[in-house]
This record gives sequence, structure tokens and C-alpha cells, in this order.
Amino acid sequence: MAAPAPLIDTDEDPSFADLLAQRPHLAVHAHDGLTMEDVPLARIAREVGTPAWVYSAGTLRRRFRALRAALEEARLPCDIHFAVKANPNLAVLRTLAAEGAGADIVSEGELRLALAAGIDPAHVVFSGVGKTMDELRFAIGRGVGQINAESAEEVAMISAAATALGRTVDVALRVNPDVDARTHAKITTGRSENKFGVAIADASALYARMSATPGLRPVGVAVHIGSQITAGMAAYATAYRHLADLVRELRAAGLPVERVDCGGGLGIPYRHEPAPSPAALAGAIRTTLGNLGVRLMMEPGRWICGPAGVLLASVVIEKRTATRRFVILDAAMNDLVRPAMYEAWHGIVPVAPAAFAAATSPCDVVGPVCETGDTFARNRGLPDLEPGSLVAFLDAGAYGAAMSSTYNARPLAAEVLVDGARFAVVRARQTQEALLAGQRLPDWMG
Repeated sequence: MAAPAPLIDTDEDPSFADLLAQRPHLAVHAHDGLTMEDVPLARIAREVGTPAWVYSAGTLRRRFRALRAALEEARLPCDIHFAVKANPNLAVLRTLAAEGAGADIVSEGELRLALAAGIDPAHVVFSGVGKTMDELRFAIGRGVGQINAESAEEVAMISAAATALGRTVDVALRVNPDVDARTHAKITTGRSENKFGVAIADASALYARMSATPGLRPVGVAVHIGSQITAGMAAYATAYRHLADLVRELRAAGLPVERVDCGGGLGIPYRHEPAPSPAALAGAIRTTLGNLGVRLMMEPGRWICGPAGVLLASVVIEKRTATRRFVILDAAMNDLVRPAMYEAWHGIVPVAPAAFAAATSPCDVVGPVCETGDTFARNRGLPDLEPGSLVAFLDAGAYGAAMSSTYNARPLAAEVLVDGARFAVVRARQTQEALLAGQRLPDWMG
């Protein structure tokens, strides 16, 4: 599927049972209702409140291990750097770090989180098109393993930062292969009109200049063509073939190439999109890059953590008009912005056990924010839901809490980690007092 499904759909939505069948960490118990691993979500709602993000540690581990196993089966030497932007929660990062994950970061803040999670700075890759001099100095000073340079201008900045610190830093050149990943226009990153990377036609000359630039040790090339890629491996294979040709060209010119960063972007089935597998991606990498004798790297985010999370919300009221039924929740677009930003589809399931067998009728699922765009779903089939009823948004572990805001002066929701039969709050709900903290009236206002 080329893009996230629209809010208004003409084909049939998957049933509650179909949705849960594809998510083994979720189950419905006759008494406890919807559970994550061995913890009833209703219990979390009672003790923590709603809205709340809830993550499955077991799913994080299982999916990371599945990706690593696919790469090992394909006999690909590959370092896996989790894309911190997908979910920067410290407990999530620590869980993945314990499995051997490094970090792909795009800011000083994300680097600080990775270090706090116990990730070795040598196992960190610094990506992004707008690294500041302060951020570069901080990263180089902490000994990050690699910086992915995105432009000739940035190459000069990295050199200046490194030489000022008396350091030499490993740098890979990110290239833009002008490949359409057939994903949503807002999350494609490998087309010529996108802001990312150096045009592949210009890469050889810049890489040669980098080899003579003080403070830099050019170690390889990198590519990233987009996020939520579900349209098969063709776009990956095309991009990787371009990258392989570039590696051969650089080596023919006598330039060393030790590493190739394959990026990330592997999509997940939010609704009933095709589900590309890690094995298929590993096959595309092996076919195109496997004979180059390089150390491979990849930057998965959504594929690992997306299915691991839910957003738990409570019904405030049901409102009925002459033409519509509205289910109004205490969660809003400030919590989960993906439907408003990307027209994204998330499964929404009730938590109470009886609700799974109850008759459903179409409704619009909305939040309380003063925007018509604060709409999670239209014409979605849900049972009648009394005030206080709980629902869970599925596949909310990636780009959920990470993209949330305090719009309408709404505090950030709590975050919870479930691990077997235990759970803990891993980010406290923001208080109303914290929303005011940092604001000051100027002296002349008294």
C-alpha cells in the first residue's frame, strides 16, 4: 500500500478478533478483558489513569531478535541501531540496549537519552540534516561512533568541530538515490526533492574531498529512503544497487569504504497492509550489498516498537446528532497526532470483555481538542460505550508519545512498561504545575 489508509475507508475494516490475532502480546480474558502480556489494561487504567501509553517489553525483545535472526540467517554482518526518534522512552531504550541495540540519533537530546540508557557512544550513529555546531561538538566530545553527513556544508561543519576538539571522527556520506519508496509523501526521504542526503551523482567528488579534509575519516556511505515502507522490496533493492555501484566507483578511485548504512523504514500492518518481513529485507540487502565486504548497518524504529505499544483512553461521553454518532475520548490529537498529520489508521478496540461480543455501529472517534482535525477515525464500528469505558489504540508504540504535545494546555500522558506480569510507570504523567513551569511574566507586568 502506497500510503497510510485514509480516515474514511470504503473497504471492510478488520474485526477485533482479526486485529488481536496478529498481535500475540494482546489477548482478551473472560474476566479481565484486554490484557498486554499478563497485565490487564483495565488495571493500568485504574492505577495510572488515562490517557496512557503502554509498551510490551516482551514484544520489543521478540521483534528485535527476529530482525537480528533474519540478518544472521542471511549471513550479513550488520549492526542494528534503533531509531530513537520512533520511541525515546528511556525504559524502551534500555530494554533494546540489553538486547545489543545501538542508537540512531538526530539531536543532542536523543544522544543524551541513548547514553542514559546505557548505550555505548561508539554504538551511536548521528544522522539528520540540521546538526548544529553545539550538537556536533557535544557528539564528537562524547565519542559517537559515526556521523552521517548530509551535505557539503555539513562536512565543513563536522571538520571544524572535530579539529577544534583535536579529534578525528568517523563520517559516512548519506546519499540521496532519487528512489520513490511509495510511502506517504510526508515520510519519504529518498527522492531528489527531499531535503535529505547528497545527490548520488555528486557523492564521489564529495567523498574524495572528505578524504583530504582535516578531522574526518570517511568510512562509508549511507541511505534512507523513507518510513512505513510496505510496498515490497523493489525500492530498497533499487536504492541498494545504486549504493553498491557507488561503493565500487569509490574503491576504483582508491578511496576506502568500510561501512554501508542501509537505513530503516520497514513498515508494519496497521490495518491490513502487506507485512514485509525482515527476511525479505535481509534478502534484498544480501543480493545487492552482500558481496562488497563491508560492515553493514541499519536503523530500524517503527518495525521494532510500533506494534509493542498501545494508547489507552477513556470515553468521556457519546454524543449523537441527527446524522452522526461521536465517541469522545480523553485522548486527543495532542497525544496521538498521526491520524491528523498522516491520515493514519490505527486499530481501536474496547478493553471490557463483554464489549468484544457486543453489536457494533459506525461512529466517529474524536478527542476533546478544539480542532475538527482532532479525529481518530470516521465510520468506525464500535459497540455502545458508556462514559468511563476504556479503549486501546493499537500499534501506538512508534511516533506516538514521541510526537505528542501540550496543545490546549493538556499535560503529556503517562508511559508504562509491561514485562510479563509486572508493570511500572516509566514516565510520570505531566502535572498541571509542570505546564506552567518555566513561564515568566516580564517585570513590567508586575
